Amino acid sequence: MTRTELLEIVRNGENSEIEFKRDDATPYELAKEISALLNFGGGHVLLGVEDNGQITGLTRDYRATERWAIDAVCNNIQPKFIPIWSYKQDPEGRFVGIISIPKDSPSKPYKARQPNRNWVTYIRHGSTSRVASHEEELQLHQSRRLMLYDRKPVPGTDIQDLDFERIANYFSVIQARRMPTLERMSIWRQVLLGIGMLADIDGISVPTVAGLLLFGVNPNRRLPQAGITAAAFPSLEKEDSTVGEECIRGPLVPTLSPRARVLDKGVIDRAISFVSRNMGTVAWLDSGRRRRRRAFPLDAVRESIVNAVAHRDYTLVSADIEVSLYCDRLEVISPGRLPHRMTVEKMKIGARVARNELLRETLRDYGAIQHLGTGVPNRIIGSMRAHNGTEPDLIEEDDRFIVRLWKQRDRESEVPGTDRGGA
Repeated sequence: MTRTELLEIVRNGENSEIEFKRDDATPYELAKEISALLNFGGGHVLLGVEDNGQITGLTRDYRATERWAIDAVCNNIQPKFIPIWSYKQDPEGRFVGIISIPKDSPSKPYKARQPNRNWVTYIRHGSTSRVASHEEELQLHQSRRLMLYDRKPVPGTDIQDLDFERIANYFSVIQARRMPTLERMSIWRQVLLGIGMLADIDGISVPTVAGLLLFGVNPNRRLPQAGITAAAFPSLEKEDSTVGEECIRGPLVPTLSPRARVLDKGVIDRAISFVSRNMGTVAWLDSGRRRRRRAFPLDAVRESIVNAVAHRDYTLVSADIEVSLYCDRLEVISPGRLPHRMTVEKMKIGARVARNELLRETLRDYGAIQHLGTGVPNRIIGSMRAHNGTEPDLIEEDDRFIVRLWKQRDRESEVPGTDRGGA
């Protein structure tokens, strides 16, 4: 938003997409207006503007106001939402804080916390925000189910945020399609719009969540939840000291040679490599002879990590996928509950459901996902039973899903001095 645009908006007054607020509003008042705009169709809250359109400016330092506004929104809106903050000066030098709310936010209905600690759904009606009726709240729930989050455009990005060398590699090696040279960007734009890697916002093509996750140059710049935190601990629990750790960032998929050999690993392959380097081996005695095997089968490791990447809830922006190795187990923790009525019991028999369909289908093109929903029963449960006779733990908690693989049948070392390290 330019200064000229700001002045024009202020001159036109409040409407269904514009709310004026003094910067001494309470966090609850601010959360109410922003949740209503989220449930409506996006817009802007201007801090430092009176209801009558008079610009009085911010009374605090704009950086302090930014921290206050973001904290107020993050702590008082469910599901959690992080707003886009900016500011402009008017011709008299007064600062106006601008909180921007994107269109088609994916997790409707959004609720605002009240001073009595209750959570209330608000909707925008003209220039005011009011409590939603029961029918209106049901409509918001229905609209949420129609939205595919991985196809949503990512605000603040443009087509240059995609790695076109990697995209061209996907079409030539994975799909075996003849494509135009990268100089013919207008054709590439149409192709990527057609498959959902780009979306159109007011005539401008911007990457979608899936496009940025799969092929982004730096996905975490706009999607802080895109990535994996990996660590190997020497004991049974997390502690300050580690024997290995890596913050894994970048595009999910690799660059491949014409014969499908990996030339440049993506996030998934880098996470699997981390586990392979740090899982170590397990030793046991067989008829007086010492035998040794890798701590976990790579099929189970790969499936656990791929499932976390493909099915995590990307609306939870404050949490990475966690891959943690301990002396007795591997844990892969995916943010968010299981999607769409899926249960652990259904997973064990091969039921299929997708939260991120475009992401899943593209990973399937790379061979990372099985077609028949047999990944959990075969690659995780079956592989672990065949490897060491253990049963993996599949655990759904309030805000995360955990896959836990065990090193030993009895979950204790059969031979003292189990080794850790690359095998």
